[in-house]
Amino acid sequence: MAASRRPLAQDEPNRRAEIVRAASRLFAEKGYAATPIRDIARAVDMQSGSPFYHFKTKHDMLKAVALEGIAGISRAVSKAAERGGTPRGTFEAMLLAHLEQLLGDDGRHFAATLLHESHHLEPAALAELIEQKDAYEALWQKALRELKRSGEIADDSRVTRLLLMGALNWTVQWYRPNGGRTVKQIARQISGMLLKSR
Repeated sequence: MAASRRPLAQDEPNRRAEIVRAASRLFAEKGYAATPIRDIARAVDMQSGSPFYHFKTKHDMLKAVALEGIAGISRAVSKAAERGGTPRGTFEAMLLAHLEQLLGDDGRHFAATLLHESHHLEPAALAELIEQKDAYEALWQKALRELKRSGEIADDSRVTRLLLMGALNWTVQWYRPNGGRTVKQIARQISGMLLKSR
């Protein structure tokens, strides 16, 4: 009688997305360097070596988390930008979409890893991430140009865009779901600080 064997990772359904979500949470909470593979495996109820069926290295997991982080925000903000409407309305929709991705349950761990752990990426992976980030920020530069053209903002320069991105992304440091302000209220307040009063 043949000995029974433990299931191999190949025998499991593809759990790559589940591993990426768990890695994003652990990288955000503990930091990339302080997160061993066994913790990621434990978080998805896998044997310690099973994640390597889906990823060659822990670095590949970090790359997947960072790229999913920027892709998730890009998808949400692009969708908001494509709805049309006035430059002001479009900008406000983009603000809300960015903050909802950044601070919401689904995206906050991806965002935190993207913002604080991506310096661990190897040069080629970092270059790929920067390319995606530049494409994303081009959406905002276009929105700022439209705002200036419509008289809603005085300055649509690169500095304005960088200040805006910095302010939005820093919210992950201080926002608390029960802190007294909703994400929508924060988006509205940021819009009010940047745009001319009606």
